[in-house]
Amino acid sequence: MTRALALAASVAALALLAACKGEPEPAAQDTGVPEAIAQTGGKPAIPAAAADGQYGTPMKDRVATLGLLNKRNNLSQDVTMKPGETRRIGNVVLKLAACERTLPWEKPAEEGAFVQVFVEDRATPQEPLAWHKIFSGWLFRNSPALNVVQHPVYDVWVKKCAMSFPGEEESPSDSASASNAPKAAGSAKASPAPAASPSAPAVTPPPEPAAPPADDGADN
Repeated sequence: MTRALALAASVAALALLAACKGEPEPAAQDTGVPEAIAQTGGKPAIPAAAADGQYGTPMKDRVATLGLLNKRNNLSQDVTMKPGETRRIGNVVLKLAACERTLPWEKPAEEGAFVQVFVEDRATPQEPLAWHKIFSGWLFRNSPALNVVQHPVYDVWVKKCAMSFPGEEESPSDSASASNAPKAAGSAKASPAPAASPSAPAVTPPPEPAAPPADDGADN
């Protein structure tokens, strides 16, 4: 009896050690966009100027950085997208329609993006999982309270819209200094060196004193 108990304990210990050798690998996260969202997500109504991207960088070449927060585990991540792109992260789908930034001379400066957010969850505990659109509209970086993604688990906000405008790479002061630099160089070359006054008498340096005769050691 004692031997059987010892054998059972040994088997249990071996099974426990085998279980502790390594944790099972987490399941691969599905990144495929559901066909229902890809086809019937709807085209958001955005201003024509923003849709055409007629100011600055063309719309298709702009890059928006969105922040995504999971309130369950307090983990956030950056999601980089281009207008027209759809991205799935877990059971969240983000669709970016456009991103904009104020013109360089417009104050206050602002950056924004038109985003649609879909979440796969249950409307009630009895219903199966389904995709629901929880937000569609503009999100603003410096004025987040104007539009808020209202969901008990997820939050989305705008961090950046990477684009540029013609002439934005140099400031007016840099342009002014660059335009004045050639003129200053030309004026320096054109100015001749001052000539000596003809009425001033010429100054001749005094002659150097003659070297003393060498002493050859002879007595006089």
